[in-house]
Amino acid sequence: MAAAGSSQPNRPQAPRPAMNKPLQVMQINRRDEQDQLQKEAAEARAAAEAAAEKARILEERAGLVSPPRAKQQVAPAAQVDDDERFDMSGLEGMSMADLMGSPDEKPKAEKRDQSRSVDDFDFDEEAFLAALDENAPVGTTGEVIKGKVIGLESDGIYVDIGGKAPGFMPKSEAGLGVVTNLRERFPKGLEVEVLVTREQNADGMVTISCRALELRKSWDRVKEFEKQGKVVQVVVSGFNRGGVTCDLEGLRGFIPRSQLQDGENHQELVGKTLGVAFLEVNSGTRKLVLSEKRAAVAARFQELEVGALVEGQVASVKPYGLFIDLGGISGLLHQSAITNGNLRSIREVFDQGERVKALITELDPGRGRIGLNTALLEGPPGELLVEKEKVMSEASDRAKRAQSVLQQQQQESAG
Repeated sequence: MAAAGSSQPNRPQAPRPAMNKPLQVMQINRRDEQDQLQKEAAEARAAAEAAAEKARILEERAGLVSPPRAKQQVAPAAQVDDDERFDMSGLEGMSMADLMGSPDEKPKAEKRDQSRSVDDFDFDEEAFLAALDENAPVGTTGEVIKGKVIGLESDGIYVDIGGKAPGFMPKSEAGLGVVTNLRERFPKGLEVEVLVTREQNADGMVTISCRALELRKSWDRVKEFEKQGKVVQVVVSGFNRGGVTCDLEGLRGFIPRSQLQDGENHQELVGKTLGVAFLEVNSGTRKLVLSEKRAAVAARFQELEVGALVEGQVASVKPYGLFIDLGGISGLLHQSAITNGNLRSIREVFDQGERVKALITELDPGRGRIGLNTALLEGPPGELLVEKEKVMSEASDRAKRAQSVLQQQQQESAG
């Protein structure tokens, strides 16, 4: 053991812990570091933008891209920062030759994609409309067009109708009935009138038909016959349980058994000619219903005229008047037209089954109405109530006077 007073060798002392920096100093260092990083980022961004701008200018000079269009809206001068206004960073690294361009390069007379307004062009409205008409599709469904035959095939005919492509008419649409020889019926160069049945396809071709046009014209003629109350002649072509069939203007008509004069033996009518009138004409549903019985009525109407004296038999007595059978058709003698006297009861003058002479005062073939009048045959008012036989026996002579009165009444009502 060493003596107390002896010297001891020097032992290494443990390092003292470093003292923590004050918090304020650390915050300042971090702020400086962030500012430095932001500055470097800004410089890198500016360099990248300058490089991009330089590349754009070079590409523009080489003709690879178009120059940017001028901005439509410019910010007010007061709102533009001076640093942005005089920023030269985009020109860094560029030589004077880059800025001035190559001396061999000639200025372009006009930029290829330079925008131009409508006012820069000459506008001809007539030429524009003519171009529209020239390229407009020809032939809409239901339109009637005139054309010229330009070609024939085994399945149809080609007709020039003024479009980009000719119209095509299938063989089945060449006309009413069966057309066996297309070349004879439609020689090349023949002018025809057709109906468009289908608008143009992708090739610009429309489907046309002579048959459809003929059918349309036939329906128009038949409608006019009906309007005029005409009686037409038809030939019976077939029969079924309900009636007989016939052809009229190329259309198939039907006559029900109830509308035939001899409906019990209707099958024996095939091949015979009948006079018929119209019950229903509907081109939309293609229904053409005819009547032989109504034809008899229509024929009888054609024999009558307003002011004529007719004779018939009282068929029925109604509260409002008498129905007079005039031989297949009936006329109405209204209670107000029986006498000018005070009539207490219709049967007081005429009863069912009696013969009556009367004047026709109304004639409506379309509705099948006939208006009759006996009051015009009277002398003094109420004469029919006391001397009916005398009035009826002198009806022919009295009718002449009554006709002039009736004529005068018609002129006054027309005036």
